[in-house]
Amino acid sequence: MSLPAARLATPADWAEVSALRRRVFVAEQGVPAELELDERDATAVHALSRDDAGRVVATGRLLPDAAGPGAAVVGRMAADAAARGRGHGSAVLAVLEQEAAARGQQVVELHAQVGARGFYDRAGYTAVGEEYVEAGIVHVTMRKPLR
Repeated sequence: MSLPAARLATPADWAEVSALRRRVFVAEQGVPAELELDERDATAVHALSRDDAGRVVATGRLLPDAAGPGAAVVGRMAADAAARGRGHGSAVLAVLEQEAAARGQQVVELHAQVGARGFYDRAGYTAVGEEYVEAGIVHVTMRKPLR
């Protein structure tokens, strides 16, 4: 089975990307709206995947060098509830990893919600350190070296 298509987002996609993030993080998970959007969105590299109807159903962002030189951070990974388990999140993660590698990053780090840890384990990430609470949700830092 091949992954659904994902691509880097353009400014024209931002309204749909931010709407998906609000639905997932603020409405579904109860993250305060003021924590969900931040100043890093303006300079981050965003990716998205659309369903067959053309709706944005998964997104994530990349912050090159955010974990130190050569160490990118992937964050704000969100998938619409109806699209989970269908490969859209994996496709977005793959695009962000490819972009990180193209920018010379050697490792990708992310703060995984513990409920999504299996998703990142399957994508080749390894947990580092203890679990902690971020925005009221238990997370664990995970890392993956890039080839």
